Amino acid sequence: MAPTFIMAFDECIPYPADHDYAKTSTERTTRWAKRCLDAKTRDDQGLFGIVQGGMYPDLRRYSVESLCQMDFAGFGIGGLSVGEPHPLMYDILGQTTEHMPKDKARYLMGVGTPDCLVESVNLGVDMFDCVYPTRVARNGTAMLPTGRLVVRNAEFHDDFRPIDEHCDCYTCRNFSRAYIRHLFKAEEILALRLLTIHNLHFLLKFSEDMRSAIREDRFPEFRNNFLANYKEKQEE
Repeated sequence: MAPTFIMAFDECIPYPADHDYAKTSTERTTRWAKRCLDAKTRDDQGLFGIVQGGMYPDLRRYSVESLCQMDFAGFGIGGLSVGEPHPLMYDILGQTTEHMPKDKARYLMGVGTPDCLVESVNLGVDMFDCVYPTRVARNGTAMLPTGRLVVRNAEFHDDFRPIDEHCDCYTCRNFSRAYIRHLFKAEEILALRLLTIHNLHFLLKFSEDMRSAIREDRFPEFRNNFLANYKEKQEE
């Protein structure tokens, strides 16, 4: 059986936060990490420490260096995607991963949009988790390589194409945009399930494509091509 991974306690610093608050919070997270590691008893669980530090490079480096003195199986990166603009998030993430060990997993917490995923992988992140694909599915939104499609919109009333004509998920193979829109308007729970299936399939396939691009030494090209076609504003 594959080992499971659990996370140490941490405090997620809000944005914005002043340096004094962020410092106190980061030091608390470091103390909690030590206590969690001391309390761990099961060998079948890998414990991850969580890097904090807010939007301050010096605190991020302090957090990484403090946690690296402890024997964690890997490291989560917390406190990002909490309201800060994307350029700032990428800047802090890059300065954080620069100091992290290369032989242990790097797990970015709470990030799930494809543009953020591809940029974060480019900055050295290995793992992700996020409620994003299921949350937007419940709101009637499907994930596409070019952005998002809000299937509840009236324009899809007579659109009998699948959500994505290039997708082979169960939803796209069996149901049309018009039918899924009808399910939402009728408040049928099946609508949420069908879009959830599609969104999860999309992200899994997207992750597989990124992994293949890395293995084949063509990730920069993959990233550039994806970002050139991805329209974030389409997601509003």
